[in-house]
Amino acid sequence: MRTILEDLYYGNITPNEQQMIPGSELKRAVDRVAKCEAQLMELLSEEGQQTLTRFIRSQHEINSITATENFILGFRLSVRLMVECMDENDGDIRTGGE
Repeated sequence: MRTILEDLYYGNITPNEQQMIPGSELKRAVDRVAKCEAQLMELLSEEGQQTLTRFIRSQHEINSITATENFILGFRLSVRLMVECMDENDGDIRTGGE
């Protein structure tokens, strides 16, 4: 437990980092998006390219906010599960709890 707390304190835990495995479904999807983006950039005028760039940055921002919210919700749920598991008087009929 102490090691995890120390890692968290020193910034060694970054839950949002994700390594892509070559050939994985995620890697293939990222490659498809990058290819489509490059093709669109070639087709668009300078103004269109700027609009696409703003669109992509906005989508990244939405993805980041959503990932953060999902992490927080998942973490809160896991803490609630741990608290309930620690409840000694949870109605277990083997122990006479109600």
